[in-house]
Amino acid sequence: MSLLHYFEALEASPIGVFVKDRAATLALALLGAAVLSADLRLLNLVMRDVPSNTVTDQAHRWFKLALIVLLITGFFMLAGVATKCYHNPFYWAKMLTLGIGIVFVFAIRAPLLRKDHTQLNPMTLKLMALASMAIWFVVASSGRWIGFSG
Repeated sequence: MSLLHYFEALEASPIGVFVKDRAATLALALLGAAVLSADLRLLNLVMRDVPSNTVTDQAHRWFKLALIVLLITGFFMLAGVATKCYHNPFYWAKMLTLGIGIVFVFAIRAPLLRKDHTQLNPMTLKLMALASMAIWFVVASSGRWIGFSG
């Protein structure tokens, strides 16, 4: 019996189906909602009656939870299609932009947004939001293209 047989069995198991189909989908929705709610608030397009510090703080908590779930489920999802992903340029684009996104969020965005937003330049907040949405759009779209290619 080859190692591939065990990987196929793991992928088809109830936990494999849950992780691939349900947990990842819910975490993707949560991550997207966290990014968009915070960034659209920074652009002053939604929730204008709620202080932007409040929105970004709450969204960041949910973002971290979603990211942890996605990293765990992503590892298991990769196990079933590892060689396909290795040869897929969209997989590498996603991994690169995911790394950039994680560094951006935790090294640049979160430290800046911990400050009182009323003391920050409004253009800085808007540029931060646009950069964030651009990064996560590339992560999502390149991830989506993994399934359509090869």
